[in-house]
This record gives sequence, C-alpha cells and structure tokens, in this order.
Amino acid sequence: MRLWSLHPKYLDSKGLVALWREALLAQKVLQGKTSGYRHHPQLHRFKHSNNPNRLIGAYLLSIYTESLNRGYRFDKSKIITFSKNQKINVTRSQLYYEFDFLCTKLKKRSPTQYKKIHSLKKIDTNPLFTVIPGPIEEWEKIKQQGA
Repeated sequence: MRLWSLHPKYLDSKGLVALWREALLAQKVLQGKTSGYRHHPQLHRFKHSNNPNRLIGAYLLSIYTESLNRGYRFDKSKIITFSKNQKINVTRSQLYYEFDFLCTKLKKRSPTQYKKIHSLKKIDTNPLFTVIPGPIEEWEKIKQQGA
C-alpha cells in the first residue's frame, strides 16, 4: 500500500487507479472493516489524527477530483465521509523521497509521464497535506535506488 503525499496529478493512469483502490482499502481499515493492513506504516499519519475517517475521505476526494480531470469515472459514493478543513503535515524530505521513488517507478513503467515530471523543482502535495521542514518520516520503509 502506498498512500502518496504527492499530488495525484503526477501519477500515470495505472498509478492513479492503484492509488484509488489502495485508499479505498485504507478507508476500510480505518473503519475497522478488515483484519489485514491494520498496522501498515502508510496509515500511521491517518490513525494518529483527530478524525482518521474524515482525513482518508479528504484524501480520496483529491484522487476522485484528479480522476475527473482525466475523464475517468471513479465512484464518489465510495467515499464515506470527508473534511476539507483538516490538514496533515508532511515533511519536505518525505515529499522529495516519494517524488524520487515515483520517478524511479515511472522511468520503467511510463516513460512519457516520467519525462513530464522528472525535472520538476517544486513538488505539489495532495491537497490534504501541508509541507513542513524535516527528515523522511519514521514510518517510511525506505527503498534502495533501483529497487
């Protein structure tokens, strides 16, 4: 499961569809409707907030909005609840780690998308996040380059 801090506009079509499915799974986990993935590190920042279900809903809403921009038909009714007023912090180092990780994936899977984004200097987040200074998050499972 990868719940990107990056704006979903950077993902290729395969990545966007996978993110939608994974975020829907995360929503079920946070609602206690599944026995698997309950301790997944990607859920840490949602689980330790005041209202995890509203936050994952806001996260899903941003993916849904990007899907509309691309002409896809994701089912908005699958988003149980959301809040547009809450934010989650993400460290700058986490954001750039994720961007590099995504570029590594896209270089192989979607060279066209890779060429569009790999040289960006300013990286946008999913609208749910606010960037703060800091290192890669403790919960991140760091992948070696090329892995």
